Amino acid sequence: MKRGRGTALPPASLEALTRVRRALREQAAAPDARHQAPHKPRPPADGAMLFRRAVADAVPLPPSNRAEIPRPRPKPVAHQRRADEQQVLIDALADPWDWEAAISTGEELFFSRPGVPAAALRKLRRGGWVIKGELDLHGHTGDEARLALATFLNRCMREDRRCVRIIHGKGHGSKNRLPVLKNKVRHWLTQREDVLAFCQARTVDGGAGAVVVLLKSSPR
Repeated sequence: MKRGRGTALPPASLEALTRVRRALREQAAAPDARHQAPHKPRPPADGAMLFRRAVADAVPLPPSNRAEIPRPRPKPVAHQRRADEQQVLIDALADPWDWEAAISTGEELFFSRPGVPAAALRKLRRGGWVIKGELDLHGHTGDEARLALATFLNRCMREDRRCVRIIHGKGHGSKNRLPVLKNKVRHWLTQREDVLAFCQARTVDGGAGAVVVLLKSSPR
């Protein structure tokens, strides 16, 4: 049965329509979860700002009135170069001569290069030169003594020590009580171009157990 124009809706229909309208208004008022902006993470805290807050109550120390002197950096050490130089020193001081013939003479050994003034030699033998350095080779083997002697003479040349003493001992503790190290030292000295002369030390300076060496002046 058709309803004519102007016919009023039954109360049930009006109540349902009212509920629909109320639901639509609530839906329109509530934010749509699908269109909400995504949650943004908090920005990290500013480290500089936090530090300033932490030290806000700090009081600067008074000036110390001390000069800030920069410390020099240590020079690099060339380990391979040092090892090569040590090997050169060992190779440069050789033992090519006849030891039995050398130690059988028993004579006081004296050496000087051509051109060295006689006055300088007399001064050396009389102890007129001030001894500026000393090397004691007691307890050294032949190889140890050779390296120690070369290293010592190089240092003396760098420090411009003109007169030095080498203590080699008299050989009383060696095999057959022969002064093998004594003659080796004197032979090694003859191979050094920076050695001008050497002679047995005076009794007060070690006598037959030591040798006094005159070195070249170091170039400035």
